[in-house]
Amino acid sequence: MQEKYIPLKRQRDIGDLITTYFDFLKTNFKPFLNIFISYNGIFILGFLGVSYLLVTGFVGTFAQTTTYGIANDISNYQMYLIAGAVGFFVLFIITAILNYSLAAVYLIQYENNKGIGVEKKKVWEMVKNNLGKIILFIILLIFMYLVVMIVGVVISFIPILGTFAYYLLILAYTSWMGLSFMSMIKDNKEVTEAFGEGWTLLKKYFWKSVLTNLVVGLLLGILMMVVLMVPGILIGVYAFHSLDTGVDLANSPIANVVWTLALTVVLILYTINQSLAQFVNGILYYSLHEETYNEATRENINNIGAGE
Repeated sequence: MQEKYIPLKRQRDIGDLITTYFDFLKTNFKPFLNIFISYNGIFILGFLGVSYLLVTGFVGTFAQTTTYGIANDISNYQMYLIAGAVGFFVLFIITAILNYSLAAVYLIQYENNKGIGVEKKKVWEMVKNNLGKIILFIILLIFMYLVVMIVGVVISFIPILGTFAYYLLILAYTSWMGLSFMSMIKDNKEVTEAFGEGWTLLKKYFWKSVLTNLVVGLLLGILMMVVLMVPGILIGVYAFHSLDTGVDLANSPIANVVWTLALTVVLILYTINQSLAQFVNGILYYSLHEETYNEATRENINNIGAGE
């Protein structure tokens, strides 16, 4: 049993949504992290391999091209970079599909079970049953994101207002995708139908959706910066000590291991952040859906009537 059950089907204002989000994380981060690690273990190893390729390629290319007056063959290191970049792109797509889904399904199972411990087997079964729709959704999400980015770049040239309009567009797009994804999984809608439902909710509660994502996004960004400060400081101390003692960081095996582990940590934290970002849109979806359709309110009224 969870320490505290937080009903998600409630109408909430922006402040309540943000408070609910962090209250939910306090009681559910650890059980969700267990599920996250269970299904991301192989991808964590993949990120370790990708980090090794990227670090080896970059450091090798840098070390060889800084040798003045000597023509060095850097094709091998460039292959490492290319392989690492391709590997990262593939892992990025796969983990985006998985972790976007895990966060949404975890919320759905949590609400359905009224806070009773969410079983990772049921989470995976729900993801697996919707895998085709999830893949199609992510593909369309990527194409639409490219369109949004092009439009955003164009409007960003407008003095002063363009920058604000750009970030507003990105926040609106993020909210739309999150709401649509929750609608698709929770209500078993088709992909296009889910986009329509998400768009309807976004239009009706535009500022609530955008401002909630803005505040939580900023707070998550600050949290990630604080978390990354610890390895960042340790790496900085190591680099300073190495340079002070005359260690050649470009050709040091130990340095390559340190850079590889550091990059791996960054990539893993980024994948966790994907899930944390979807949690806020899941909580937002339940609130906006209830505010629109009053399903939980009607259910409570019917229960009271039945009790009488």
